[in-house]
Amino acid sequence: MNDFSLGPKARAAGYRLRGYDTIGSTNAEALEAATAGEPGGIWFAARQQSAGRGRRGRIWESPHGNLAATLLIVPDCDPTLSATLGFVAGVSLSRALAVVLPKGLVRIGLDGGDSRDGQSRIALKWPNDVLADGAKLAGILLEAHKLPDGRQAIAIGIGVNVVAAPQGLPYPATSLLELGVPRGAEDVFAALSDAWTETFGVWNDGSGIAEVLTQWRASAAGIGAPVAVNQDGAVLRGIFESIDDVGRLIVRVEDDRRIAITAGDVHFGATASARS
Repeated sequence: MNDFSLGPKARAAGYRLRGYDTIGSTNAEALEAATAGEPGGIWFAARQQSAGRGRRGRIWESPHGNLAATLLIVPDCDPTLSATLGFVAGVSLSRALAVVLPKGLVRIGLDGGDSRDGQSRIALKWPNDVLADGAKLAGILLEAHKLPDGRQAIAIGIGVNVVAAPQGLPYPATSLLELGVPRGAEDVFAALSDAWTETFGVWNDGSGIAEVLTQWRASAAGIGAPVAVNQDGAVLRGIFESIDDVGRLIVRVEDDRRIAITAGDVHFGATASARS
């Protein structure tokens, strides 16, 4: 038995929900549903994953009580625009956490990577993390599946550390409970489903991506700060200037060139400046 429910805006928009206490992977469940002919517009939400995964095939731990949620959609857009749905998810999660977190509770800053206004309670870290008080609170993973008719089904996975953060990571991580917010995964999910409905409406099959990226930049961690991007062992260092109109990370290097990054592991501030 589960107590997950959609928010009122998500219900009104026609989204559906399958809730679980424990599941292998919400992304895997969504992609299996797509293979079986599921038309999309459905959330898969669980309190625990036993086989969760992150970017580049990494294992993502999910203790019981955390939120693992995946939305399966079949967007009516050019497949090249589907990747920008990660920014829709980031803005949505930022909005949802702003509802859940008491105002003024959380400071922002990742080793010099403050949010743009220096006051936001949460910050978005390119390409797919959400930070609270400088530590990872949530992550996003997009996976695509080509349908027989040529369209793409997209599984948008979102994991939030509600009651506990994974241990032994090479970067700081936190949870809502550690931040003094005793809210349940069900509360976070309801807020997320409504925030997604609003932000996805702005995205509007990709025609509104400029506005979504503007909203993403407004909550971005690290703009104007030193950044290091690790791409399979090769490290690029410079200043994080912004993200461009397709969501690439723009880094200004020492000779004043601007380099556009499409993928990589990002580090800010003192960590980015260290040469060893």
